[in-house]
Amino acid sequence: MTRIWNSIVGKLWVTILLLVAFVLFIFTILMLEFLSNFNTQQAEDSLRQEATTIARIVNEHDSLAATESIISDILSDETNALISSKKGDIKYSLQKGLNQKAIRSTIISNKAFDHIYTSKEPIVVEMLLPSAKEDAQKENYIVLAAPINVDDEVHGAVFIYQSPDAIHRTTKETTKIVFLSAAIALVLTTIFAFFLSSRITSPLRKMREAAFEIAKGKFEVKIPVLQRDEIGQLATAFNQMGRQLKHHVEVINQEKEQLSSILTSLTDAVITFNRDRTILLNNPPAELLLQKWFINKGEDSSKPLPVEIYHMLEHVLEMEEELEEELGIDGAYYMISISPLYSGESVRGAVAVLRDKTEEHRLEKLRSDFIANVSHELRTPISMLQGYSEAILDDVVTSEEERNEMIRIIYDESQRMGRLVTDLLDLARMESGKMTLYRDEIGINYVFERITHKFIQQGKEKDIEVSFESEFDDHETIWLDEDRIEQVLTNLIDNAIRHTPSGGHVKVLVDRHLSFARIRIQDDGAGIPAEDLAYVFERFYKADKARTRGKGGTGLGLAIASNIVNSHKGRITVDSEVNVGTVFTFFLPLEDTNN
Repeated sequence: MTRIWNSIVGKLWVTILLLVAFVLFIFTILMLEFLSNFNTQQAEDSLRQEATTIARIVNEHDSLAATESIISDILSDETNALISSKKGDIKYSLQKGLNQKAIRSTIISNKAFDHIYTSKEPIVVEMLLPSAKEDAQKENYIVLAAPINVDDEVHGAVFIYQSPDAIHRTTKETTKIVFLSAAIALVLTTIFAFFLSSRITSPLRKMREAAFEIAKGKFEVKIPVLQRDEIGQLATAFNQMGRQLKHHVEVINQEKEQLSSILTSLTDAVITFNRDRTILLNNPPAELLLQKWFINKGEDSSKPLPVEIYHMLEHVLEMEEELEEELGIDGAYYMISISPLYSGESVRGAVAVLRDKTEEHRLEKLRSDFIANVSHELRTPISMLQGYSEAILDDVVTSEEERNEMIRIIYDESQRMGRLVTDLLDLARMESGKMTLYRDEIGINYVFERITHKFIQQGKEKDIEVSFESEFDDHETIWLDEDRIEQVLTNLIDNAIRHTPSGGHVKVLVDRHLSFARIRIQDDGAGIPAEDLAYVFERFYKADKARTRGKGGTGLGLAIASNIVNSHKGRITVDSEVNVGTVFTFFLPLEDTNN
């Protein structure tokens, strides 16, 4: 039942039914009132006719018996008559039912009939008289008084009154007919309303079902057009709307996929903000950046972005202008560009593009440091070459021994410059990926022990013990470029001996670590400060800024060693403590990574 009331069919039915019922109600009231007045008027007319007839009969006949017989035939069953020759005197009475005497007395004594004995016109009065059918009850009667012997100045009168049963019976029959007609009209109206509403709502229900299907994404749903009226036009428009909606959704999805692909493929971080400064959309690089900032914020993570970006965002949203700045955040550098997003005439948010410039800053710093270091490294030998050459050319030397010494120094410095240039070329070739490795399967203990033994004598000369230890068996092998690994190990052992005081120890330890061979070069020398450990593999970097390089050093050995190890798919690390010692560790894969 609730479903019917909530449907258009029920609402149309109730609306039409109430409208028809209201019209029928007004019509019934007016019709009953009209019929009541009509029946009353008809009763009065009938009484007038009967009274006139009785008055004429009384005037024409002197015999009371003949008059009574004729009057009895004229009066209907519900009509009673009284004939009075003068006021208060009843000459003839034709009454039926109860309370006849009380009725006569009430009619004769009514002052409304006082003038009937002198008047020539009949008088009609509605009176409340005792009932002729039941005791102790009264009913409304229509009483008509008509004059008799109107030629005399004072004459008699005939009083005719009719029982209300006739009028009531006629009214009841009429009311039954009216109410029966109203009921038939309501039934027909209900049938018509349901028929009409069904014709209207049937296509509307189909449209509703189709609308729900379209809401689920089934845009191919179509409504059959069976009519050419407004509902049929609505169905046609609905089908066109579905096709257009499908087309627009497909276009939007294509644009969304294109935008998503573009955002995903961008290396720059892209973040879209709402007007309330909340993040609406971000791509994968931005997600990684947000995670990094969130972790760095720790407990203070109510706002995921650095405060500098929020300041820029506030400026863009308030001033409605694009802003671009380069900021340093948490040790990194970003080029940040924020532009407002418009919805009509108002700003609905902003989009920020963040480009990580940290690597560019680092490379720029390395380039400037490289130029400064190369200039510094070349300045000393060039100065020495120039100075000693000028001394020889100017004959400043006084003996052949001094001349030979200067020539030897010039030769050594030129050799040093040659090694520096060679190392620079090797390093550039390694970093460009053009270095070729000649791998071979070699015994682990053989290669590392052989290289270590080369430095035992050099260590003895400085009173430093150089030793080798290995956990591998002699038959175990490894794939590597022996010459390049010898270059790495030579550099690391040589550095350890040069920075270890007399009486110290340098150890080469080889063991297994997961699927790698771990080679550690351990000394108990001066050590490297903690703040310098991150830079030891950079070119020309010196932990001791006041220390000059030993003879033959170029400052590129550790950078070259790091590149060689990386080319072998390994990695190199350093641990050190000042005045305790240093451990250089590099890992090489035990299996051939080229297979």
